[in-house]
Amino acid sequence: MIKKVEFEAKNFDDAMNLAVDLLKVPSDKIYLTELGANGDEIMVEAIVDINLALEGKRYLESLLKCLNVEYKIEVRTLKNETEIYYNVFSENNPVLIGTYGRCLDAIQTLVRACIQTLTDEHIIVSVDIDDYKEKRKRQLEILATKVAKEVAKTKVETKLKPMNAFERRVIHAKLSDWRDVYTESEGEGKDRCLVIKPVKK
Repeated sequence: MIKKVEFEAKNFDDAMNLAVDLLKVPSDKIYLTELGANGDEIMVEAIVDINLALEGKRYLESLLKCLNVEYKIEVRTLKNETEIYYNVFSENNPVLIGTYGRCLDAIQTLVRACIQTLTDEHIIVSVDIDDYKEKRKRQLEILATKVAKEVAKTKVETKLKPMNAFERRVIHAKLSDWRDVYTESEGEGKDRCLVIKPVKK
C-alpha cells in the first residue's frame, strides 16, 4: 500500500521534516525522490511504501506487550490487502476481550487507527481474540432467532441489551430477510441497542 505527497522544499532535510508532518509517519518509513527544481527550491515526492498488515501486527504486538501477556498472532489478508484480519491467542483471553468485548473493541480501534494513518485507501481491519467474534456471532444469531420468533408470535416488540456495532450488525443481518419482524437501533454511544419489532399487517 502506498501513500504519497508532492511538495516544494529548500533541501532534503526540510523535505523530510515536511513529509513527516504531512504523512504523520516516522521518517524511517518515508522515501524521498527529487522531481525537479523551481528556483531555489526542489520539488519532492514523499512516499510511504510499507506492508500494512505487518505494520499493524507490530503495533498490535506493542499493545499486547504493554499488557504483559503471552500471545500468538495469526494474520490474514484479503482483496489485495484491503482487508486485514488479526486473531490473537493468549492464556489471558478474558482480559483481552473484556466485559462485552469492550477491551477487544478498544484494541481493534487502536490498530485500525494506526494502519489508516499509513494509507489513503479505506482498509477493513478486524482484530479477534481466539475466535471470540465467531463464537459470539453464533450466540447472537441464536438469540436473534429466539427473540424474533417470540415477537412474531406475540406482536410485542423487544428491546435487547446495549451492544457494540459488531453485535448489532450480526442481528441486523440475521433478521434482514424475516417478513414478520424488523430491527431498529436506538440510543447513543455505549447505550445504543437494538429493538426487534413486529411487522404491522
